[in-house]
Amino acid sequence: MKPSPLRRIEQAIPTCTRCPELRAYCAEVARVKRRAFADWEYWGRPIPGFGDPAARIWVIGLAPAAHGGNRTGRVFTGDRSGDFLFAALHRAGLANQPTSVARDDGLALSGVYVSAALRCAPPANKPKPHELENCSSYLDEEYHALREWRTIVALGGIAWDAVLGMLARRGHQIPKPRPRFGHGARFDTEGRTLLGCYHVSQQNTFTGRLTEPMIDAVLAAARARSGS
Repeated sequence: MKPSPLRRIEQAIPTCTRCPELRAYCAEVARVKRRAFADWEYWGRPIPGFGDPAARIWVIGLAPAAHGGNRTGRVFTGDRSGDFLFAALHRAGLANQPTSVARDDGLALSGVYVSAALRCAPPANKPKPHELENCSSYLDEEYHALREWRTIVALGGIAWDAVLGMLARRGHQIPKPRPRFGHGARFDTEGRTLLGCYHVSQQNTFTGRLTEPMIDAVLAAARARSGS
């Protein structure tokens, strides 16, 4: 049996070589490791998306963390950002458990798919424009493969801009000036909705810029807009 379009994307991403500098960086992080994870065999490659193929909600983040997704091989897995995100998805009834620590930890998502604007961990967590451009076609492919999606939750301004670019490439009319990112920002287009949420980084969650009630409200809005 031939794999589904979404499965083909997930299989192709780990072999991507579009950004040699990012592949080299991720491989070096995997080789050196962090002392706390010395016993881990790091993934060290681009990270595919993860979740329900029939998702009506699509969560798009910035990029894998060097010692999170780049270590575990699953998006938002094995770091504090993932702890915050998947706990929120669990509260929203979109995940069967509140933790995400490894690819084989039993986590299952229902009604939601999670991916990122950039599929490799970038140095200092700061992707370059050409790297985001190199990765943009993966969002385009997921746009079509995730046939049921109705609402995107963009985690942070970079993801927001990446989504607007994707929508424009897929024929959606983006007004000028372009919709601006903000927590709780909303843009509706052709029966689809884009919602903004501050990124689930420690910089935001540890300082109180993003709280549990704040992300819960965004996910509740996403569920309402998507009919899930």
